[in-house]
Amino acid sequence: MVKSPIRVSGMGNNVYTLRINCKSCSCGKWRTYTLSCSHVLAVCKENGSRTDTYVPEIYSRQMYRRTYQANFHLVLSENFWRDVPFNLKVYPPNMKKEWGRKQDKRFQGKMDYRNLDSPPRYGRCRMPRHNRKNCNISGPSNV
Repeated sequence: MVKSPIRVSGMGNNVYTLRINCKSCSCGKWRTYTLSCSHVLAVCKENGSRTDTYVPEIYSRQMYRRTYQANFHLVLSENFWRDVPFNLKVYPPNMKKEWGRKQDKRFQGKMDYRNLDSPPRYGRCRMPRHNRKNCNISGPSNV
């Protein structure tokens, strides 16, 4: 049984059950990741035992060295490449930049004012189809 310490944030003070022979802990990390969790390390520190006895052999230094001890040779020319029974074509991604300002999607097309009972009014004079450019009235905007 391992009890986690209380942290400043108030978390912790949890109890975990270890089964060293089965290589399992109630936190589930040891079985999931196949690496010993912090609770196993705490028990090893308390007992004075070695922690590397609970690490799988594939994570050992000897296996790491054995993996990279072989020499790797580069294939220098395409003449040495094997023929494949299929046609593989790889196209570059489309990197063309779209220029200009993106169109506003709020108004998709022109409004038909003929079908409206009261057309919207724009500009300072609040007349239909008037805006700042084609309106003769000057003064503060009422909008």
